Amino acid sequence: MDNGDWGHRMTTPVTLNVGGNLYTTSLSTLQRYPDSMLGAMFRGDFPTTRDSQGNYFIDRDGTLFRYILNFLRTSELTLPADFTETDLLRKEADFYQIEPLIQCLNDPKPLYPPDIFEQVVELSSTRKLSKYSNPVAVIITQLTITTKVHALLEGISNNFTKWNKHMMDTRDCQVSFTFGPCDYHQEVSLRVHLMDYIMKQGFTIRNTRVHHMSERANENTVEHHWTFCRPAHKVED
Repeated sequence: MDNGDWGHRMTTPVTLNVGGNLYTTSLSTLQRYPDSMLGAMFRGDFPTTRDSQGNYFIDRDGTLFRYILNFLRTSELTLPADFTETDLLRKEADFYQIEPLIQCLNDPKPLYPPDIFEQVVELSSTRKLSKYSNPVAVIITQLTITTKVHALLEGISNNFTKWNKHMMDTRDCQVSFTFGPCDYHQEVSLRVHLMDYIMKQGFTIRNTRVHHMSERANENTVEHHWTFCRPAHKVED
């Protein structure tokens, strides 16, 4: 094969089906790191699998592969500000054996530039459940919002005036709003509207968790927590 044929082969588009997501790139990009799994795969060191359309098939996370491919193209790791799947991406980098990417993920740069910080809002729902009822009945439910973003709390105070609530200052200068007690249907309606309002202010859900507690033989308390985050610029004093 002469140099012209080799150059044409290296730049010919190649389509991959990664977990059901299709990506088109060049052979030279896939072989940027010869010691990686993709480098070996497209060097012919082990058999490849094709889907029904003839595309190369890899049974891995198709969504995260976009970051793998972008790294192969630029040798730079670029992630969105609200990216929360670093551990999963690290596993993908380990699978593809791309050592420079593994090093980037093990020694990451700060998530935000120096003049950016992260604002956090915590929303929790507390429900007391009675085992005497069949099905289990909600006795008391209340919602609590905790954040240092006072403008957000003022907006909630002004936009949710019909709800029974009280405000409390906490030791770390955060402020909490507690709604309730209210019945289950009121809590669901309020929670949906609160979450919608918070996300319209530019916050995204970072994580959720559930905590179960048994207080008495006939009662359980279930707490649901949601954490919302958004980047914000630091203001000089």
